[in-house]
Amino acid sequence: MYDSYKRHIYYLRISVTDRCNLRCRYCMPEEGVTLKRHDQILSYEEIVKIASSAAAMGFWKLRITGGEPLVRQGVTDLVRQLSRIPGVREVNMTTNGVLLDRYAEELKRAGLDRINISLDTLDPERYRWITRGGEIGKVMDGIRAAGDAGFKNTKLNMVLLESTSEAEVSSMADFCRENGLRMQRIHQYSLSDIHTIPEENRAERPLPCSMCNRIRLTADGHFKPCLFSEIAIPVDMKRIGDCIRETIHVKPHGGTACMSMGNWQIGG
Repeated sequence: MYDSYKRHIYYLRISVTDRCNLRCRYCMPEEGVTLKRHDQILSYEEIVKIASSAAAMGFWKLRITGGEPLVRQGVTDLVRQLSRIPGVREVNMTTNGVLLDRYAEELKRAGLDRINISLDTLDPERYRWITRGGEIGKVMDGIRAAGDAGFKNTKLNMVLLESTSEAEVSSMADFCRENGLRMQRIHQYSLSDIHTIPEENRAERPLPCSMCNRIRLTADGHFKPCLFSEIAIPVDMKRIGDCIRETIHVKPHGGTACMSMGNWQIGG
């Protein structure tokens, strides 16, 4: 499908939870967040139904996000169901990697195609500071497990904070090259102002608005056409296709700000 600005929209990002086992400084406020109740979150049955409707309309790329998707029980079963939807060519996941050692083989068997792993530094103390208590060793175990399970073209997502040094970036590039990983730099930004992304963005993400090919499904059942927008279309399970068409129709040429939701709710 194409939006009003002739962008080809074929990519659906699916947030399965707003919960996370880390508290990264650039994502969650220090005082914590109010989490959705279980009965406020889409069931896997509803997610599969929505994804099936999207696939029938030409969406072929799906990405499972959170929060942290691996904290939701049974997510490998969701992967299995999504991978079997006619028309879906890719089912990918973005994870912080903390639980990946436990689930990598199961995810591969379920049909997951690729994994993006969030890792902003190789220094254990700095990692603990950024994540407010995370242990980098668990992520390293997850990276090894992904390779052992047979995942290829695994990306490491490195958020470039104001305090990130060139030496850290260089070390991460070396680490990726030595371990057969792909490095993806993400410029730190605030959802409240798209101008926190510099015009000459030297990172691979976020993409320029002109290249945006996606819409997002939040864990509580809203379609978001733009990360930097307040627009959120509630999903009507009786008319999913209409909701998708409306979401694409109102997708703005360029975003400005989103004050009502955080990255842990939208899925980045």
